[in-house]
Parts: sequence; structure tokens; C-alpha cells
Amino acid sequence: MEPSQDQSERVRTPDVSRTVLLFSSAAAVVLLADQGSKAWAASSLSTCAGQVAPRTFDLCLAFNQGMAFSLGRGAGPLISLVAVGIVIALALASRKVSSVGQVLMGIVAGGAIGNVIDRALREPIAGVSPGFMKGAVVDFLYSSFWPTFNIADSAIVVGGIALSVLLWRMPDPEPASLPSVTASASSGGPDGASSTVDSSPADQSNAAQSS
Repeated sequence: MEPSQDQSERVRTPDVSRTVLLFSSAAAVVLLADQGSKAWAASSLSTCAGQVAPRTFDLCLAFNQGMAFSLGRGAGPLISLVAVGIVIALALASRKVSSVGQVLMGIVAGGAIGNVIDRALREPIAGVSPGFMKGAVVDFLYSSFWPTFNIADSAIVVGGIALSVLLWRMPDPEPASLPSVTASASSGGPDGASSTVDSSPADQSNAAQSS
């Protein structure tokens, strides 16, 4: 018996709810960690300008009006538009991947949202508005071998790489199975009549001799 529409909706609802929970929870964790660390960095760290590059790693404050890792300076509005589009695409695609994929998509989305918030609200110079979506992203993770970055940048890059590997390793969908004729054959065909089995030539010969 075919399930009713109400039953189908009840079956699908838990999957949708789980997807929303995993995706949004991962995004929220990254977003809170990113914004909290940026608020701390903006109030506690000295600027990176003029600072001697560390041998390995250090913490200092930098304002980035470009994209991840201080690239694309001055393209804030375009970068923000692309980031919002990516977040929407990830949210829609998260329904079609595994739980791990949903978490990874949420991590990438959380990082993208964190940097968009900075571009919308963060003023590189206190009291001076830079214009629509031209605010500065706070970077504070400073190294001698990589451009200054933040937690959102790390989430985007690490989450994106992990997601790419996961999708690459995902098995291809199985082809649709062909309709089975076993039941029809065993019941004698579609009309329910008994099916006859042709005897082999040897059986026919034996039957003729016995008669």
C-alpha cells in the first residue's frame, strides 16, 4: 500500500530537522568563536604594522578590507555578495549529503558569515564609515610563512578542503533497479494464470517411449 502524503511528510520531517540542526549548529559554533576572538583581538592586541615577522607564529591586530588571507583588497561588496551566495548554496545542498558533509558545510558557512559581518559593521578607523560593505575584517593570527588570517578564514579553507575530499570519495548513486519479473512468473503471469514450463526434448522423448 502506498504511503499517504501525510505519512510521507512525517517521514521526511526528521531528516530535514536533523539537516537544519547539524548545519546551523556547526555554523553557529564557528561564528561565535570567530566573532568572540575578533572582539578580543581588537581590544587587546597591538597592530601588526611595523612588527618584525615572527620566526613561526604570533598574535597581532590587522584590518583587512579584502578577502581571506588579506587578498583582494578593496573588493568588499563583491566578496560579500559572493559569500552570501555561497552560504545559500551550501544551505540548500546540505540536504543531499551525509551528516559529516552537513557539519562541514556549516563550518564553511559560519566562516563566510563571520567575515561578511565584519565587512558590514567593522570600521577600520573608529568613527569613520568606510561605506556599504567596505568595512574591515579583523585578522590576528600572524605568521612568517602565511598572510595574516583569522578563525573564519581557517574554517573556510579547512572546511572547504575536507568537504571537497568527502564529496570526491562519495560513491556514485546506484542505478534504479529493474522491475522484478519473479513474482509475475511465479504467479503465472500478469493475469494470474498458471504458467507452463516447456519440457526439454529429452523429457518429451522419454514420455513418448513410456506411452
